[in-house]
Amino acid sequence: MKPNMGTTDRVIRAIVGVAALAAWPLGLVEGTLGIIALVVGIVLLGTVLLRWCPPYDLLGINTGAGKE
Repeated sequence: MKPNMGTTDRVIRAIVGVAALAAWPLGLVEGTLGIIALVVGIVLLGTVLLRWCPPYDLLGINTGAGKE
């Protein structure tokens, strides 16, 4: 797993991921939509921590500074 995400990409994903995770406990989303928001938030934060996005890898996208 070679990092393929740049800083801007990671910051945006982190903000959206935290917002998605916070939406359910704050009561902004409920039921199935709340569960979807939790999963999306976990996935986004996981990609931020790993600095690797599987769809980017499949499509050959690299937004990081170490582009080759």
